[in-house]
Amino acid sequence: MIIHNDFNKLSLILCTLILLSGPARAREYHVSVEGNDTKAGTAATPFRTISRAAESARPGDVITVHEGVYRERIKPPRGGESRQKRIVYRAAPGEKVIIKGSEVIKGWRKLQNDTWKVTLPNAFFGDFNPYSDLIKGDWFNPRGRAHHTGAVYLNGHWLTEARALDDVLKPADEASPPKADGQYLLNVAWLRPGRGEENAARIAAAGFAAQSGIQKAPCSEGGECIGWIEHGDWARYEQIDFGRRTDLIEIRAASATGGGTIEIHLDAPNGELLGACPVTNTGDWQSWSSFAARVKPVSGIKTICLVFRRPKSESDTQLWFAQVDETNTTIWAQFKDVNPNEAEVEINVRRTVFYPDTPGIDYITVRGFTMMHAATPWAPPTAEQIGLIGTHWSKGWIIEDNDIRYSTCVGVTLGKYGDRWDNTSQNTAEGYVKTIERALQNGWSSDNIGHHVVRNNRISHCEQAGIVGSLGAVFSTITGNVIHDIHVRRLFSGAEMAGIKIHAAIDTHIICNHIHRTCRGIWLDWMAQGTRVTRNLLHDNHGSQDLFVEVNHGPFLVDNNLFLSPNSLLDMSEGGAYVHNLFAGRIVLRPELRRETPFHKAHSTEVAGLRNIKGGDDRFYNNIFVGHDGLAPYDKAVLPMQTAGNVFLKGARPSRHEQDALVRPQFDPGIKLVERDDGVYLHVTLEKSWAQENKRRLVTTALLGNAKIPDLPYELPDGSPYRIETDYFDSKRNAVNLCPGPFELAGDAARVMKVWPPVTAE
Repeated sequence: MIIHNDFNKLSLILCTLILLSGPARAREYHVSVEGNDTKAGTAATPFRTISRAAESARPGDVITVHEGVYRERIKPPRGGESRQKRIVYRAAPGEKVIIKGSEVIKGWRKLQNDTWKVTLPNAFFGDFNPYSDLIKGDWFNPRGRAHHTGAVYLNGHWLTEARALDDVLKPADEASPPKADGQYLLNVAWLRPGRGEENAARIAAAGFAAQSGIQKAPCSEGGECIGWIEHGDWARYEQIDFGRRTDLIEIRAASATGGGTIEIHLDAPNGELLGACPVTNTGDWQSWSSFAARVKPVSGIKTICLVFRRPKSESDTQLWFAQVDETNTTIWAQFKDVNPNEAEVEINVRRTVFYPDTPGIDYITVRGFTMMHAATPWAPPTAEQIGLIGTHWSKGWIIEDNDIRYSTCVGVTLGKYGDRWDNTSQNTAEGYVKTIERALQNGWSSDNIGHHVVRNNRISHCEQAGIVGSLGAVFSTITGNVIHDIHVRRLFSGAEMAGIKIHAAIDTHIICNHIHRTCRGIWLDWMAQGTRVTRNLLHDNHGSQDLFVEVNHGPFLVDNNLFLSPNSLLDMSEGGAYVHNLFAGRIVLRPELRRETPFHKAHSTEVAGLRNIKGGDDRFYNNIFVGHDGLAPYDKAVLPMQTAGNVFLKGARPSRHEQDALVRPQFDPGIKLVERDDGVYLHVTLEKSWAQENKRRLVTTALLGNAKIPDLPYELPDGSPYRIETDYFDSKRNAVNLCPGPFELAGDAARVMKVWPPVTAE
């Protein structure tokens, strides 16, 4: 009996020890602006800072942040253990939580005109002063001036850094905005009075008077072209016979930068304003477009002047400038009709908002925050990429439902770690190949890196890129994001600017994003293999192209996208499959024989070899091309092509590789995007009969075959085959009579479709 009781006691002790040694119960920590970091972090006694909660959180825990503005940098000291046991940082449901890398500054003293001044001790900034921190690095072009990671904000929106102090001391209305990309460039070929009849006379540009740096440019369409027109420059057209009457002038122009407005004045640049027309960026000096200007009715022999005006906002014309000495930082800024001591004026003080100090902080979720105002550095592929929020060479992050804006360089980074070789590549392909080799030695593999999810965020006002990832974005998904106003000021330049810029998008899927008002939409640079770009809406990306694929060997798949900018695709790759897209802009094929770039084993970071890009080995199935050259550039492709089932409208031409293309040179689908309160609508005219006129094959892994250089099939990351049997709206396609393009149509004629957020088609 005694033995039995001792056994029971021993069993009870053992069970208790087992329970105590088992997994701890997950905790929820609370943070409030009314909290205190010395408290317990419960709902009743919350912490004051998110950083304090980060110190306490362990795998499986949740940090809930309540409404308010938090001015801090979160440096998570640890991550989760798995996708199921992660650390979650979240805004409390239904509450607005803002995290800022800036501080409010008072004590401004008015100097003269609209200029105010404040002096701060350098100790205010601690060990990082963004007003002495220059933007620099590999593939960065400062355009002949200094740029700092600091910024000044008025009511949340940034002012523009001036080139020199003298510019800030002028009245805001007289200050000239810094030039973007050297100039706000416009190239006018000719104008034509009348209603645009093809037989009307073209009148060459002449008598150009300008402020600086003028050159003439050749015109492929006849007429004398003007080059390098800047804000305020003008061209005179003399002795123009307007006949009896005209209320329309057609201007043929090309723009390589941000576009603007052409004003039409009578007799002189300051003469009577007859009318004006907006000119968008057409993508290149020779990418001509016609712009119609409605004018007051004019008749007889007249002289008119075209005056170019750059679009500008109030904040664009308000400048700031800073100087840092051994003890103080002095900032001058223009505040037009505003007392900065009575408004919300903020300055950058932190490099980033949410970024670990060390690599390998895995399995973190960041959800529902507004994050803004970070003094981020330039993020080339050969250096540590620090964003307003970034994953820092880790695995398994989820960044979702956030509003990410106002980063000096990059919003979200999924990129490389830092080491002593950062920014030492001398801008060479060899330098990046060495970076790849070191990354493989430093754990670059599916087991350790990538597998991130970036979804349903709004990312804007970043002057390098919205999302960047060099090597660290492998096996990731980027979906449901709205990315806009990226690199729109263009005060500096370089080779890393885009809405999304990924190096090594291995098995990375870019799905259903809305990218607009950027310099370039999506840029896949080096090692896009197993990549899929599908169901994205891209438009008004006027710097370059909606999609740039650079020195990739494939296989990668681009399907069911709307490419609606003036330039749809720059193809400096091979092994791409383009399926069921709508291309409304120009397509350019450009081989790259100088650089040998890597390809990989299937679904792996392991390098299988290096080759240059001869051009070709692409597949184009069941796309719609509108205007421009269509697929004719691929007539010169070196490697074999596969093309079938495509439709060519409004003068677009098939390549010599396609024998049964459906060509309608006079058909204009009338593409127009309209933004309403509830989303973006596409107005377009398409015909259901195109499905019957040419039979099209359902695109599958078997049809696409293997990309030549890596000798690998087009397949999903798990090795299963593709079947492109749904459209842009994820609606089922009619496999018997496939409609070309991204939409499976129910009928003919003009249609209005809500394309963002995408909804199931009727």
